[in-house]
Amino acid sequence: MDVELLSRVQFAFTAAFHYIYPPMSIGLGLLLVVMEGMYLRTKDPVYERLTKFWVKVFALIFAVGVASGIVLEFEFGTNWATYSRYVGDIFGSALAAEGIFAFFLESGFLAILVFGWDRVKPAMHFFATCMVALGSSFSAVWIIVANSWQQTPAGYVIEGEGLAARARITDFWAMVVNPSSLDRLTHTVVAAWATGGFLVISVSAFYLLKRQHMDMARAAMKVAVPFTLAVTLIQPFLGHKSAVGVAKNQPAKMAAFEGHHDSSKPMDLVLLGYYDAAGEDVKGISVPGGASLLLKGDAKAPITGLNDFAREDRPPIQAAFQFYHLMVALGMAMILLALAASIQLWRGRLENSTLLLRLLVSAILLPHLANQAGWFAAEVGRQPWIVYGLLRTSDGLSKVVKANQVLGSLILFGFLYVLLFVLFVYLLDRKIKAGPDGDLADSISLAHGVQQ
Repeated sequence: MDVELLSRVQFAFTAAFHYIYPPMSIGLGLLLVVMEGMYLRTKDPVYERLTKFWVKVFALIFAVGVASGIVLEFEFGTNWATYSRYVGDIFGSALAAEGIFAFFLESGFLAILVFGWDRVKPAMHFFATCMVALGSSFSAVWIIVANSWQQTPAGYVIEGEGLAARARITDFWAMVVNPSSLDRLTHTVVAAWATGGFLVISVSAFYLLKRQHMDMARAAMKVAVPFTLAVTLIQPFLGHKSAVGVAKNQPAKMAAFEGHHDSSKPMDLVLLGYYDAAGEDVKGISVPGGASLLLKGDAKAPITGLNDFAREDRPPIQAAFQFYHLMVALGMAMILLALAASIQLWRGRLENSTLLLRLLVSAILLPHLANQAGWFAAEVGRQPWIVYGLLRTSDGLSKVVKANQVLGSLILFGFLYVLLFVLFVYLLDRKIKAGPDGDLADSISLAHGVQQ
């Protein structure tokens, strides 16, 4: 294995592991606002216990998320030094904004959220909860802005040549609101909301099955089920808007998503299948012209195909194709589960629907798999460019790092991340089994230990 492949595998592994946690904190942060708001409005102690319980879980997720994300920043300098030099002016400004406007906002008010229940007035505590939720979402804003600039660069000039070349910002807001940032931001944040919703639903379904903490589980379902149904129903429209942008700004990526080659023909919508590389065709079930209808409003409209691009400029088609369709399939499955749960909740039968509750316990896996599949589709589809149309991935590598060094660090990170994940699952399981009566201070001390 060469240094480029190993560096890509290492960054993909560390990024994928880290990305388990931010969607949960973003989604759960918003649900904490709703839960505490319900308590302040109704004065029902069930909602107070509910909020305090999920604050424990949020603190643990936040701590592990911070610990797992630190490695990524170092990889920019170790494995991808040429890339970092090339985009430092742009990527650095977005990461600095994330630290100043998001991380410090979230972490600053987290102490009040966790320890301030009996130390500040209820209105102040609720304000802190809102700020923590806002800080979580702000983190997503700046990270997605930076990544979206790699997909659709804007507001820059290139200075210098060869290894000395670098991108410099000429219009900060054009860089921030680049052609893909808003579409990708809404699509990603709503996916995070769904992740938080299914986390609450999964744990509450577990309690209902075990006939434990029934009042709290019922209250959580009343909040999380309609919330999750709403955000999962919104997601296909946001995904469609994002796909239209991809077809316009990154046509090779969109063509790879559907295995489309001939630019003189309409693009079919693949429902189930695989890409046949030998025949440069898709085998499976498709809707003729379906993708053209969605993208152009005309089932007969031709769409740019892969034949318009040199082979060395095409993304890995099979991987992009499969990740994209897996994301879509998982999104549809989440809608069906949320709809079934909503119907049973409305009928007053949810807590007695044993099969559905068992499915809901396992449903927490769906948004995580969809999040990972979506990000892999986006990143694989951008290849062979690390900055689309400007800098190839192979040219972004550090010039002094050797393959054996990357392999050694990859093995080490793999070992450490496995331990960290096992510890996270153990602590989360401990908090769930303890329920709302578990000690909050103990939860925070455990989370702090993970972060250390």
